[in-house]
Amino acid sequence: MANAEKTVAQVMLEQLSLYGVKRIYGVVGDASFGLIDALAGQDAIEFIACKHESVAAFMASAEAKLTGGLGVCTSTMGPGATNLLNGLGDAHADHVPVLALTGQAPTEKIGTEFQQYVNLQDLMKPFALYSDNLASADAAIDLLERAAATSLNKRGVTHLSVPKDLFMAKTSAAPRPLADVIEGTAVFTEDSLAKAVSVMKSAKRPMILAGAGAAGAVDDLKRLAENWGAGILASLGGKGLVEAEFPQMLQGIGEGGNPFAADLFKEADVVLLAGTTWWPEGYVPTDAQVIQVDRQFDKIEKTIPVDLGITGKSEDVLPILADGLGGFTRSDDWLARCSDVKAKWDRQNEEEGSTDGFPFHPSRIVRALDRTVAADAVLALDTGDNTVWMNRNFRQTDQTVLVSGYWRTMGFGLPAAMAAKLAEPGRQVVAVVGDGGLQMVLADLLTATRYGLDITVVVLNNESLQMEVDKLKVLGAKGIGTDLTNPDFVQVAEACGWKGFRPGAEDDLEAVLEDALGIEGPALVDVRTAQAFFPETE
Repeated sequence: MANAEKTVAQVMLEQLSLYGVKRIYGVVGDASFGLIDALAGQDAIEFIACKHESVAAFMASAEAKLTGGLGVCTSTMGPGATNLLNGLGDAHADHVPVLALTGQAPTEKIGTEFQQYVNLQDLMKPFALYSDNLASADAAIDLLERAAATSLNKRGVTHLSVPKDLFMAKTSAAPRPLADVIEGTAVFTEDSLAKAVSVMKSAKRPMILAGAGAAGAVDDLKRLAENWGAGILASLGGKGLVEAEFPQMLQGIGEGGNPFAADLFKEADVVLLAGTTWWPEGYVPTDAQVIQVDRQFDKIEKTIPVDLGITGKSEDVLPILADGLGGFTRSDDWLARCSDVKAKWDRQNEEEGSTDGFPFHPSRIVRALDRTVAADAVLALDTGDNTVWMNRNFRQTDQTVLVSGYWRTMGFGLPAAMAAKLAEPGRQVVAVVGDGGLQMVLADLLTATRYGLDITVVVLNNESLQMEVDKLKVLGAKGIGTDLTNPDFVQVAEACGWKGFRPGAEDDLEAVLEDALGIEGPALVDVRTAQAFFPETE
């Protein structure tokens, strides 16, 4: 078919395919019928039909977090677009590349009292690095290229709205081959890192804080820690990058992290942040030199007292820093203190994971999970009490952890697990969710059924918004609305085509989890969970 015979929607899909897009998540609506028609007429990009647009945006965000590629979601105008916002907020806050393609009113109705019309550029302004409305069929590729390149280069959300009539309009625009480099180039040189190496060599109490941005440099991260004699602390997004058995891996920091690591961390004299913007106030040193490695300048400026910022990928920077530390004399005393903190927490962690009782204590549930999930599983965590207990007690091997890092929205876990299974079907995928978070996206259990997704959802069911209960208690405030009216999750799951499990007081928790993990297709495990006060609630 000649280019002039193709519609705007068709050429946009061809261009997105060149960007490596394999899926578009969304909900069908009349303002985007042209895009839906084009999706139905090709097989390069799969359309994943969700029950709610927020879930579509969560899935796009989770895919971008897992793969580093462009996540794409779509909706109709008006209410469809507004429903995308929560998921786009997650992508915006965690700096991952997501493109939202929305319909818009017909060209001649823009700016009028047409039903569902709203200025979508104004609507997207808090989250989108770039947002525009297509005004000409022949400009479709120009605008799409700018949106996709901005999203990938600057690691954030972009948005295009397309009037209903233009999606189906014929265009002479043609897809363009991509440049060899889509992500830009590092702005450092080997010589320019000499200053960082000099600062690092001055350290007597070095510490590394690692996050998801260091995922491509794990071996160099460990080599750097060994050469430097540094302990490694992980943000929640960095959990799973370095195995728990690594001698200098001290686990998490901040709420839910290693409770003995905070005092040690406060004594650090030089801190290297590798691929993270996590700087948890109250847990950090106040008189340390801070070096931050990240791919974007705006991250380097994010409320962290950075003395030296290095803009680049961890996989490019960390090997040079590790090599530069050759001959550095490590502090045996500092290493011994790191080892002591690690051993002390390992002992307590093991004790917490053995807590008896029914309903099951959250630490006991986490221990069962780290005994049963695959060493290389993808773990999708919802936001809530389940998150901090996983951060506290889960002993990672080589798992990848997906979280709503800075947006911290409930409802993320199930969509993230579905997206992870679609993106990496060969890996085991487990969502760990609270009952409150799951209820927000309950309808999309049917999305997993529709696409035959072999995922396991573990529900910590304590019939409350436990994190809010704990925080209200600390404030001495009364609470209302924190108790939940839960359905029978097993019956709901089975009605949606899932296999349901519910371990009882006499059941072996690990055995039930193994049964759920072993079946083909979606499985839900409803675990009766004790309303345990989290020990570090502030």
